[in-house]
Amino acid sequence: MDVLLWGVLPYVAILLLIGGTIWRYRYDKFGWTTRSSELYESRLLRIGSPLFHFGLLVVIIGHAMGLVIPESWTDAIGVTEDMYHVTAVFFGLIAAVCTLVGLGILIYRRRRTGPVFMATTTNDKVMYVVLTAALVLGTYITLIGMLPDAEGVNYRETVSPWFRSIFYLQPDIDAMNAAPFRFHIHVLVGMLVFAMVPFTRLVHAFTAPVHYLFRPYIVYRSRDAVRAPGSRTSRPGWAPVGTQDRQR
Repeated sequence: MDVLLWGVLPYVAILLLIGGTIWRYRYDKFGWTTRSSELYESRLLRIGSPLFHFGLLVVIIGHAMGLVIPESWTDAIGVTEDMYHVTAVFFGLIAAVCTLVGLGILIYRRRRTGPVFMATTTNDKVMYVVLTAALVLGTYITLIGMLPDAEGVNYRETVSPWFRSIFYLQPDIDAMNAAPFRFHIHVLVGMLVFAMVPFTRLVHAFTAPVHYLFRPYIVYRSRDAVRAPGSRTSRPGWAPVGTQDRQR
């Protein structure tokens, strides 16, 4: 069972993530969307969506740093385990609260807004349940990690070596076995989330509109009743990045 969970299942999740994404792109390009419901309701969306997305971004960055960067590297630059732990718990707890509050607002909005709820598929409901479970478990682990005598709190000696060993094609099953049970459940749910990404609206994360941060402003001008159209001297603007230059 240990070999199946920590030596086989991770590669199944990776295969589903990569293969499913390729399949989705080839055969469901028009379905590669978040199915935006902003037209139905925007007040709660403007609050919940930024909280969820920015909180989740910090969560992902924190996980990446904790799992990828070896403990020996941080020790080499003078960051002790206590310093790392306090920083990780502080920012992790803030990110977890923002993400959970944002997700709660989005779920409440989807349930209480009629047209949005009618557009919610069974696929969406399953995705929300699994994603919420992963976030709640992660928050629980963070809270437990605040206890000074928490068992196995240094996951960088157990989960992190196992995670890196997956990409070496030599899974360190013993390291993962040494982690507390709560980490086992969290990792299993996390793998389920990654396996579900290509088959849910979460796939839009691979096409995040990053170039929007660098695109030029779109300037709207009212018609001038005195000047003839085109008589005003043009002023230089930003060069477009990732988009076509459009004049309105």
